[in-house]
Amino acid sequence: MTILCVRFQLPPMHEAALPGLLGLLEEFTPVIEALPPDGALADLRGAERYFGRDAVELASVIRVRALARYGVDCLIGAGPGPMLARMALYDARPGVTCAVPEDAVTEFLAGKPVTALPGVGTATARTLGEYGLDTLDRVAAAPLSTLQRLLGAKTGRELHERANGVDRGRVVPGAVSRSLATERPFERDELDPDRHRRALLSAGEELGARLRALDKVCRTLTLTVRYADRSATVRSRTLPEPTAHTAALTRAAYGMYEALGLQRARVRALALRAEGLDSAEQASYQLTFDPVDEKVRRIEEVADRARARFGPRAVIPGTLAA
Repeated sequence: MTILCVRFQLPPMHEAALPGLLGLLEEFTPVIEALPPDGALADLRGAERYFGRDAVELASVIRVRALARYGVDCLIGAGPGPMLARMALYDARPGVTCAVPEDAVTEFLAGKPVTALPGVGTATARTLGEYGLDTLDRVAAAPLSTLQRLLGAKTGRELHERANGVDRGRVVPGAVSRSLATERPFERDELDPDRHRRALLSAGEELGARLRALDKVCRTLTLTVRYADRSATVRSRTLPEPTAHTAALTRAAYGMYEALGLQRARVRALALRAEGLDSAEQASYQLTFDPVDEKVRRIEEVADRARARFGPRAVIPGTLAA
């Protein structure tokens, strides 16, 4: 296990603390890839040899230093590659690193839904599910030719490799992030759907504001619902057009949430991730003559100027909902 995926449990809108926390990781290795707003990948191959400790032991030291210096706890997943470390993170809990040894990759992946693999969205999962390929062990056992016929040559090959634990990813220091994420944890396990929707509205507004501040648009939105039993559901949706529009992001988030059909679910946290980021200047848009939509976009511009001048709390959550 040489790769750590670390998610610092920062309060919402406190991503300014991330550079300092990344500096803490740099005390162990220079090979760090930031995952804004609150995470990072760290390649510890050199650190393991230098410090004479394995990745799990180093993760414990990182956790203690983050608490001592910044008062911030963290969740840590460890694995032989970035993909497996990211997946391990979902099973991690405070104080305990979830580690996937190289000789236990098959057992770790077995039984997990195909949506547990990063990049596998609802449409792909639906296609595979129609043929009974709803778990990673079933996908791993399926003939490569079958997956390529269902998903295409490249996608089928990549999915087959990843379902079999082949992780060709690497940690890229200084890489430009292709995604933005935010999370809304609840103080206690929350059953009220109205509170879930308000959390999604707040998260959608934050993502929209951050995308516009970076002059970016996103192509895909991913919703993660974390439950009281530490399990999670992940859903992705490709947007009709690349956007940084708060109303469009919120509508997509609501749509994915409603499609889950949660009944009295004890939700611990909701997270949204905007993926496939591109420059807003290079994106194409469908022309609209809807005066309501145009009005909302003008309000967004005013709100963005207010945030730039007075800080992120200058705009009351919910005021930009369409």
